[in-house]
Amino acid sequence: MRIGLMAAAAVVCLIAASAALAKTVSFKAALSGANEVPANMEKGTGAVDATLDTDTKAFTYTVTYSGLTGAATAAHFHGPALAGANAGPTIVLAMPASPIKGTSTLTDAQVADLTAGKWYVNIHAAAHPGGELRAQLPAAN
Repeated sequence: MRIGLMAAAAVVCLIAASAALAKTVSFKAALSGANEVPANMEKGTGAVDATLDTDTKAFTYTVTYSGLTGAATAAHFHGPALAGANAGPTIVLAMPASPIKGTSTLTDAQVADLTAGKWYVNIHAAAHPGGELRAQLPAAN
């Protein structure tokens, strides 16, 4: 009986240690036309607030924006690309109306690019089909 209790206590300690190793990484960035590549002078603004659970690789995000030249036609997370460069979409945001909320499970390669600062968000509009607002997500600390 005593050995069983000790084994159970050891399992609980291992589970607690595993949970303690999981880390939540936060990403916050401002959307603007000046961040686009090439930059534009539009007045729209917005923000990205996202988290990454490094254990489950769950990427949870909220993207808000206002002041576009027209209705948003698409929205995506893009990568890998540093500020000043463009890349293809990594996550297509199905509902481009603000606020955009969702969760995606990332691959190991996507986690590496995201935490290295190689992801950005684009909000597209008819006047700027390549992107009207952009926010580069910062590298994780």
